[in-house]
Amino acid sequence: MHDNHIHSKFSADSHMEAEEACKRAVEIGLSGLVFTDHVDYDFPDFDESFLIDYNEYFSFFHELKARWKSKLDILIGVEMGYQPQVIDEIENTLNSYSFDFVINSVHIIEHKDPYTGDYFIGKTQEQAYERYLQEILCSVNAYDNYDVIGHIGYAARYGNYKDKPIRYKDYSDIIDEILKAVIEKGKGIELNTSGLRGDLGCTIPGYDVFKRYFELGGEIITIGSDSHYTEHLGHSFNEALEYMANIGFKQVAHFEKRKPVFEKI
Repeated sequence: MHDNHIHSKFSADSHMEAEEACKRAVEIGLSGLVFTDHVDYDFPDFDESFLIDYNEYFSFFHELKARWKSKLDILIGVEMGYQPQVIDEIENTLNSYSFDFVINSVHIIEHKDPYTGDYFIGKTQEQAYERYLQEILCSVNAYDNYDVIGHIGYAARYGNYKDKPIRYKDYSDIIDEILKAVIEKGKGIELNTSGLRGDLGCTIPGYDVFKRYFELGGEIITIGSDSHYTEHLGHSFNEALEYMANIGFKQVAHFEKRKPVFEKI
């Protein structure tokens, strides 16, 4: 198994040393790590710390890859934060560098951040979740230069609600639109295990969404821990794989040079 979504010190919100991540990955039996550090153009209260020098980035990870090649597969990815006004910047970066893997993620909606709580002000839970899902649908259709849609349900981690998860039954129409568009475009979705580490209590998205994805004919799934700390690498992967197998999925994937490589469950 590869952990397909992790953050090193190149992400402004992470302090994880890449070398330590590699040591931990080998200890727990992972076969590969995909470093997907954040790029969020025009982030609220934006400053230069949100950007990455990609010449330095690729140089660093190529050296890391060479050092670990006999023990661990190191792949170079990016988690690209979608906002409609930054599509040109996104495309320019993705067309300028040879990433193995691109996650298309929505972190900011209406230039407001769920993490700080600003996004939820003046909205009911239903309004907040519906608008968030609409933005994911926009991101799916806005461009094609990505491989999977990241953590569908991310915003639910930060709402001050008693019952947090975004459930398929409550938003089935728009979730169906998202999943059908993903499948039609030949893209995939991410199973993000970070929700199992907090009070959300489920993967992101939940298994009910993956059940529907399977029913609609979806095939491409990557599994990622969204780790910012070494102790979270590979978190709950066995549980996630068991659920995917129970739904009916036969394989999961990682990406190399933007092409899916399938691994039997």
